[in-house]
Amino acid sequence: MESSEKPKSSFRFFIELVEIVLIAFALSWVLRTYVIEARKIPTGSMLPTIQLEDRVIVDKFFFKRFDHINHGDIIVFHPPPSAHATDDYIKRVVGLAGDKVEIRNKTTYLNDQRLNEPYLLEKPNNDFGPIVVPNDSVFVMGDNRNNSADSREWGFLPVENITGRTLFRYWPLDEIGALAR
Repeated sequence: MESSEKPKSSFRFFIELVEIVLIAFALSWVLRTYVIEARKIPTGSMLPTIQLEDRVIVDKFFFKRFDHINHGDIIVFHPPPSAHATDDYIKRVVGLAGDKVEIRNKTTYLNDQRLNEPYLLEKPNNDFGPIVVPNDSVFVMGDNRNNSADSREWGFLPVENITGRTLFRYWPLDEIGALAR
């Protein structure tokens, strides 16, 4: 009797193990696709706020359902076709729909008010605008203004292209925390 029960229990164990792995994979896929995702930063366009190779957690669900994109948010998005890029970008929201954005004399202005941007690596080299952000769009720039492909180059970002908002940096360990706004 024992010999017939052993293969049955081994088979049951194997089936349960496969079920657990499949459920874990499905949950992981759903969470990563729709709720929250870890991202590795591939470029220096957000220096000094986010360093090359830093890891951040991105909220892909709650900001869309319960909150709005705000000035200063750091977002992840699919770049528009005019950017000629396939990988997602990460940039800071500078202008929302209806905002007037301008860079003059190495200073960024939002609705004719000078922006306080202590997070910049260096002031921008070139003047830009003024432009008004159209409905259902945002204007984004990297904190490394002189080395960032952003809205100044490829235009406004449709809100529908935004996939998430960064919550915090989790790597490196000595830099864990919220990102500068």
